[in-house]
Amino acid sequence: MRVKSVTGGDLVDQRPRLADVAARAGVSTASVSLVLRGAPGPSAETRERVLSAAAELAYRADRTASLLARRRRHLLGVMLDVRNPFHAELVEELHAEADKAGYEVVLSTLTRDRDEDRAVETLLDFRCEALILLGPDCSDAVLDRLAIQVPCVVIGRMVGDAEVDVVRPADDVGVDLALNHLIDLGHRQIAFVDGGRGAVAATRRRGYRRAMRGAGLRGEVIPGDHTEEGGVRAGRQLVTSGDLPTAVVASNDRLAVGLMDAFVRAGVEVPGDVSVVGYDDSTLARLAHIDLTSVNQDAPAQARNAVLAAVSRLDEDRTQRIETVLVPRLVVRGSTAPPNR
Repeated sequence: MRVKSVTGGDLVDQRPRLADVAARAGVSTASVSLVLRGAPGPSAETRERVLSAAAELAYRADRTASLLARRRRHLLGVMLDVRNPFHAELVEELHAEADKAGYEVVLSTLTRDRDEDRAVETLLDFRCEALILLGPDCSDAVLDRLAIQVPCVVIGRMVGDAEVDVVRPADDVGVDLALNHLIDLGHRQIAFVDGGRGAVAATRRRGYRRAMRGAGLRGEVIPGDHTEEGGVRAGRQLVTSGDLPTAVVASNDRLAVGLMDAFVRAGVEVPGDVSVVGYDDSTLARLAHIDLTSVNQDAPAQARNAVLAAVSRLDEDRTQRIETVLVPRLVVRGSTAPPNR
């Protein structure tokens, strides 16, 4: 049923909209769209609520809008580092969340010879409707220019004034959790293996320095990067320095695994001689022979919030920037113990 009212002499179309059905049913417009299209994803309860709300409002889909919508590609482009195991976990969760919202995912990877510019260009060439960027290192200015072309969601790092949505862990809290755990165990000589260049690594490095100063302890930052090889180099440097700390926090799990490998080869026991903490709680950390204490960033929640942010831009015409900060948690395993010296 279409109802028209007069406001200031003009006729106003008050036909129920998709958003009205969503509000009545208490679900997102994406869920309403899925139900009305008969697409998989929504539960039986959600389908019943949506169909009841549509009937109560006498909702009829606008055929013109429907035809236009069919020309949409419903593609979410995701940029990831193929060498990062945590990114692989995020992508699995992003696929699941995108499927629920009626979207497909297109992946574009960073490799040794493939940088962020090229990865993003590929996603734009595929005419993705929105981009989800996992831990990008590009500047806020670059992000701002990209957001003019297509809605963007950044996962994993802080962003200044760029008009992109952000979903990130509170890395300062994560580093605090790792250090407080070690300090509670009795450690006072705690080194940090740096994650190298990049916004995420810089945030964790600053968090380590701040937390050590707050605890009244001297810190030592060992150069590293985001790879196992970087962890091996850092481990060898610590072993040959003659002043081995009792504990080490690594900027990511790959570094921590390389660090542990160097220690084992040098006859340094973990955690007997040195405790090690990683960051990401990736699949590497959970391997039985690694058993790494690590900071968990809640990949499912990051993916869920990122897809919701992208879809609300596309399906609900949201324009206001949002930032979602998730509180990480420490998962304690066998790589940490009280110091023995």
